[in-house]
Amino acid sequence: MKQIAVVTGASSGLGTEFVRLLRREKHVQEIWLVARSRDKLKAMAKQSGGRCRAVPLDLSVHENIMKLGEMLKAEQVCIRYLVNSAGYGKFGSYSDLTAEQSRNMIDLNISGVVETGLVCLPFMERGSRILNIASLASTTPMPYLNIYAATKAFVRNYSRALNVELKPRGISVTAVCPGWMDTGFIANAQTGAKKSPTVFAAITKPDVVAAKALRDAKNGKAISVYGFFPKLTYAAAKLLPQKFMMQSWMRMQHLKQ
Repeated sequence: MKQIAVVTGASSGLGTEFVRLLRREKHVQEIWLVARSRDKLKAMAKQSGGRCRAVPLDLSVHENIMKLGEMLKAEQVCIRYLVNSAGYGKFGSYSDLTAEQSRNMIDLNISGVVETGLVCLPFMERGSRILNIASLASTTPMPYLNIYAATKAFVRNYSRALNVELKPRGISVTAVCPGWMDTGFIANAQTGAKKSPTVFAAITKPDVVAAKALRDAKNGKAISVYGFFPKLTYAAAKLLPQKFMMQSWMRMQHLKQ
């Protein structure tokens, strides 16, 4: 069977970095690039010299995830890596976001991650690895980043539990919890809201986050956190009351109730 990797959100940011790293994996014969941007994916596939396949799909739509499952069934493949990097976030309060924006965050960040994993699991074997991209935002309720943070909390908790469930099959699941990264996420998340995050502490490059995440996945770690500040924040969130962590977030962002 052909040994493949599936990377969602492959056309930009962290997803692109995972594609770059997985191209170095000798036992990965082909990488399926999944994202909405058909032109970007085709360009990436062309530059890969046949190593990558463009799979233009919007994973916030249930039917498209079923299409991915049908494509996998049509071929003799073993998925060595599944990287669920597709995600969507918007800044602002409940009144700044439309019902459609809120629903899209939930559909892509939660339903998309769960359903993509479920259609891929039948094609995974002992030694296969799933990397679900959560966020440092998953550790604390975050006013004015409310829905996004809540969806990432789901991803982190779901991934940790799924990791336990899949141990008998020899498949590992790693929840990747990066802090702020220098990608297009921050610009795309802006809504012009009066109250929204403006301080992006300890911002880092996505390549180092992806490299550590891949190492952690190979070592079977359930959580991957890169950098001193994110690690400190992650540890604090486990020890301190959520009310205190929310107040700290508000002070850092210069936000008042």
